[in-house]
Amino acid sequence: TDLLPSKKMKRIHREGYSFLSVLLILLLGINIASQFSSIDGFYLNIILLVSVFIFLFFLQFFRNPAIIKTTDNSKVISPANGKVVNIEEAYEDEYFGEKKLLISIFMSPFDVHINRNPISGTVKYYRYHQGKYLVAWHPKSSILNERTTTVIENKKITLLVRQIAGMVARRIVNYTKVKDQVKQSEELGFIKFGSRADIYLPLNFNVTVKKGDKAVGGVTEIGSLN
Repeated sequence: TDLLPSKKMKRIHREGYSFLSVLLILLLGINIASQFSSIDGFYLNIILLVSVFIFLFFLQFFRNPAIIKTTDNSKVISPANGKVVNIEEAYEDEYFGEKKLLISIFMSPFDVHINRNPISGTVKYYRYHQGKYLVAWHPKSSILNERTTTVIENKKITLLVRQIAGMVARRIVNYTKVKDQVKQSEELGFIKFGSRADIYLPLNFNVTVKKGDKAVGGVTEIGSLN
């Protein structure tokens, strides 16, 4: 499990504070205004229930559950929560310019959307790309959608993590800068609403997950280093 046994309460991520505050004020305003209108009492209750549902939906989206972070220099840890939807060889042309092993993790709107560093090391490269908002599982979303590219290197491995916005996602947050020293399983960034994370690894990487597996960012081992 991704929850600490003694801390099952889910916290709210800082990226949600402003959004949830504005949403709460908006929903309260709608419900207060409705009370002073000629709307029938039955429909007032419907408006209230819908408002509660909307707020709770976005509240769970920005949840930040306590996790037992995996820290092991011999392993690469999942950068995201979600379903492993792709494991294949693919040409990476932005940084490496060669074939790599690509593992893709799809984050539905119901997954935790915090992204985490797969390894400890130095940030060698970072770039933000504007783009479209195709569905996150679209084959060309990794090159056409809004995205960020982060390359992390240590003495054992150099890998690339790509945050990809989906059809609903409209903002990617990335906390890294070139030359930063980052720690494994600490926060790399956050993607607001459904999206995908790709990780490019050496072709001889020893993968321990398989397509269809459910991964937990900062917890699940996706493979070990040779």
